[in-house]
Amino acid sequence: FCRSLMSLLWLMLLFSAHLAGCVPEKPKRSALNQLTRTLLRKYDCGVRPVHNWTSTTTVYVDLILQSVLDVFHTFCLMPQVWTDEFLVWDPEEFDGINEISLSSDAIWVPDVIVSEFVEEGKSPPIPYVYVNSSGWVKNYRPIQAVLACSLEMYAFPFDKQNCSLTFRSWLHSVKEIDLALWRSAEAIANDKREFMNDGEWELLSIPSQYRQIHQDDTDYAHIQFNVLIRRRPLLYVVGLLIPSIFLMLVDVISFYLPLNSGTRIAFKISILLGYTVFRVNMTDELPVTAVRTPLIGVFFAVCMALLMLSLIKSILVVKLLHHSEKEVKQMSVSACLLDKYGSAAHDFTDSLQDAPSGLEWLLGELSSLRQALSQEDGESSSQAEWLALCSRLDRLLFRLYLLVLVAYAGTLLLLWTSWSFA
Repeated sequence: FCRSLMSLLWLMLLFSAHLAGCVPEKPKRSALNQLTRTLLRKYDCGVRPVHNWTSTTTVYVDLILQSVLDVFHTFCLMPQVWTDEFLVWDPEEFDGINEISLSSDAIWVPDVIVSEFVEEGKSPPIPYVYVNSSGWVKNYRPIQAVLACSLEMYAFPFDKQNCSLTFRSWLHSVKEIDLALWRSAEAIANDKREFMNDGEWELLSIPSQYRQIHQDDTDYAHIQFNVLIRRRPLLYVVGLLIPSIFLMLVDVISFYLPLNSGTRIAFKISILLGYTVFRVNMTDELPVTAVRTPLIGVFFAVCMALLMLSLIKSILVVKLLHHSEKEVKQMSVSACLLDKYGSAAHDFTDSLQDAPSGLEWLLGELSSLRQALSQEDGESSSQAEWLALCSRLDRLLFRLYLLVLVAYAGTLLLLWTSWSFA
């Protein structure tokens, strides 16, 4: 009986072992899951992550400019790095994991903002940050920021702009949150590797400056990045300056039209109308500033004034010329001949009665005809002399006009050249 009982027990043990082998093992949590749960189990995202509350959390900031959308809007990366003393672990305890990504809503994130305006909805949200085993937290934020620029449009389109982006903590003083540069100031200033250099603006440099502002008996840390950009003028030179210069050259060439042809004034009026239409069409291309007028706007206004001056000069000279012709016409050859022959016909009627002979009458008529032809030659020479005098006056005024035009164009050229190569 005992032997049978022992056999039954062995059978039951074997059957239990078989059943135990058929039951699946409970899966273990992954090392990443365990690490995340371990770090965030007792983590409070509302508390600054320092063991000693008197310790300062230093936030390292950086700026990587990618594009300038216009003179005010930029798209850039704003990396932030700080130390979280509550997010530290030994990589050997978690399968050698040295870096993980955590939700930015689950941990403490500094309230470092851009003091300038940021358009809502234009900056894509990034819900994760990187954390390594030593507690370094890396937060890479792409933002589209509105720059604060002191616009200097006088040199347009050869202008340079100095715009700023200021980083600061919204609430914490420098005793709690201090700011520092992640890279050296020289490296940030000369970093153009991410900048899209095919737009209207050219990036010159991004100098930075750290300062503390005293407000309400408390010091606040600020880091200001100055974005120095220069406009590429080729589009405006080809679209605005060169057509205007061509119209001025055509106006200068129009002085070679003859004074007495009657077409110079009509041609100059056509140029002035064409320039007016061109000026109206290019109004939208010029920047609008309330403080100073761009030099290119002054250039267009002076060009229109010079065209008006050219037209007035031509009108004056032509008026003088035609005033002389009117006086000459009053003593024209036909009038003189009519007067001579009319008086001669009246004398002929009288002479028929008491003329001594027909030969004397013929000699008198020939003498009258000779005097009329002599007077015609005198009037023609007088008209030619007046035309020559008007031509000399026209050349003098043209030279004065050309001198003013060249002096003005040379001054503008020197200014724009010095600005473009500065």
